[in-house]
Amino acid sequence: MEQSLRMTHQREIILDELRHGKIHPTADELYERIKKRLPRVSLATVYRNLETLSELGLIRKLSICGRQKRFDWDPGDHDHVYCIQCQRIDNITLAVPAPQFEPMQKRGYRIIGHRVEFSGLCPDCLRQRQHNQAQGENIVPCSPCTTVKLSDTQRQVLRAIANNLEACGSKELAAVTGLEAKQISCQITALKNKGYVTSPVRCKYAITGRGEEALGS
Repeated sequence: MEQSLRMTHQREIILDELRHGKIHPTADELYERIKKRLPRVSLATVYRNLETLSELGLIRKLSICGRQKRFDWDPGDHDHVYCIQCQRIDNITLAVPAPQFEPMQKRGYRIIGHRVEFSGLCPDCLRQRQHNQAQGENIVPCSPCTTVKLSDTQRQVLRAIANNLEACGSKELAAVTGLEAKQISCQITALKNKGYVTSPVRCKYAITGRGEEALGS
């Protein structure tokens, strides 16, 4: 598959950032890092190349806990653990064989893969929580919505929604922000998961009180 893909300089940089960083960034997070090396690269280009590399099996696209998609430098079979506070994702290797699905196969299913996800607190968040407890501070329940910062693109989309007096659709947001419809859809999903955006009408979006607080922070 690698031979069927023209390995452009942009794709080499994307793969290099993923493989050497060994983290699981979103497209927005990766874009912020890549533009330091390629100042003229656009977010749309990063999105497009990530999708291409994922489709060809050179990287792995993740949808952990139904949140914004992230990308894995290792396309091989492995599972993940997810921090519910900072949203850090790490690879894990299970010391047990893959589960068997013979009863499902007898019902007509053809199993082509499986995914196991663990959730909890990463070492950094756990140390911070233990430190807070030792200091006698009140522990706020873990909530990604209150701990995850907005990316520049998310802030741009959220501000565009906030500036509309009525709920607005993706096409209106694309016209205002200059982003592609696919990018708008991705950002809306992430913002809804964080509780910053609501959809009072089908395919229309409005900012929530939590979203207004996030813009002001």
